[in-house]
Amino acid sequence: MKRFLCELSESWKIAVAQMRSNMTRSTLTALGVIIGIVAVTLMGTAIGGIQVGFDKSMAIFGDDVLYVGQWPWKNVDDWWNYRDRKKIKTEYAEELNRTIAMTPNSDLTIAIPTSSVYRSVKYTDSEVNNVLIRGTVSDYIITSTFDFKEGRFFNELESRDGTNVCVIGYDVADALFPSASPINKVVLINGQPFKVIGVISRQGSFLGLFSLDSIVVMPLPAFQKYFTAKSEAEILVKVKDKTKLDDAKDELTGLMRRVRGLSPEKRDDFSINEQQALKSTLDPIKNSIAIAGLFITGLSLFVGAIGIMNITFVSVKERTKEIGTRKALGARRRTVLLQFLIESTALCLLGGFIGLTVAYLMCFGIGKAFPSFPIHFSFELVLASIIVSVLTGLFSGFAPAWTASRLDPVTALRYE
Repeated sequence: MKRFLCELSESWKIAVAQMRSNMTRSTLTALGVIIGIVAVTLMGTAIGGIQVGFDKSMAIFGDDVLYVGQWPWKNVDDWWNYRDRKKIKTEYAEELNRTIAMTPNSDLTIAIPTSSVYRSVKYTDSEVNNVLIRGTVSDYIITSTFDFKEGRFFNELESRDGTNVCVIGYDVADALFPSASPINKVVLINGQPFKVIGVISRQGSFLGLFSLDSIVVMPLPAFQKYFTAKSEAEILVKVKDKTKLDDAKDELTGLMRRVRGLSPEKRDDFSINEQQALKSTLDPIKNSIAIAGLFITGLSLFVGAIGIMNITFVSVKERTKEIGTRKALGARRRTVLLQFLIESTALCLLGGFIGLTVAYLMCFGIGKAFPSFPIHFSFELVLASIIVSVLTGLFSGFAPAWTASRLDPVTALRYE
């Protein structure tokens, strides 16, 4: 063991000396690994950022909330069967709540009616188009995940009376009131005046597809007074225990069949959606993107490994006499093999550390330039990059090192 440690220490010293004596060649050789590590690290960071953004987007739906709608949250081939379904009515929530209240052991807590439509919102000369207008009740706050930047949500009295008040999203507030507080200001929605009583904190976007901050929430009676045309209703049902989500889903299915008046032989004419179902639909797409991205960027690291293998073979040829002399003096095959493996590994580690530094600086710059993109430069990623660098060095250096260790000392000493 002591002999092996001495050989290991000596090999590192020789590797450092070789890199110093051939600085230009070592730098150019390591450049392939540097580019490969930068590419792989940036891709890993992007994938990590996508995962963080994905989890954040999924959290908005809540893992203890069921969504009753006309359509399922997945692609369907027989779309005509879903198109012909009867629309969901907000009145269903009242019937569900009555049944839930009369069922002591129910797995459900409360049903919240919502109805949505897209309209423009205007204040003086400023206007925001394609804003999600949502009508609901005061208990909607129970199932939502948003916080308030300022103001409050409408109360039960305002909800029941259908008062013309509203809560606006961050993007709407920023566009209409860039330098003033929106609280108690009156905005026009579809030509109707609504007093702003609250501003929702920034929520970001859902998978980068649409903004979650371009929203206005108002009491359901007020919504039904002005926005009944082309609106889509949905019932949000809070579950008591998210570990019993399947039981809650079965219970809700039975209640909805009763509410819709379906006989036993008829199929469900509604869909009960949940966060996990949406996640299971999107996970394969996300994983495919990750695998394809890492494979493509991994090719650059493979090219860098081939470059190091080539230079190591050149180094073996240049130092054939040295190898012959060392073996003639008693150096074992293991010693020569270890020496060249350490040299290639040291070169890859140097490239890996430089690549990590460059990747970190690039991620820092991207984070500053695009604050909304979730950069995720983790310790696990750094550790993985170092391990990949070591494995690349061992892979690219093994064949040349094996060749050097198998050289015949007599032949090597005669080599010109």
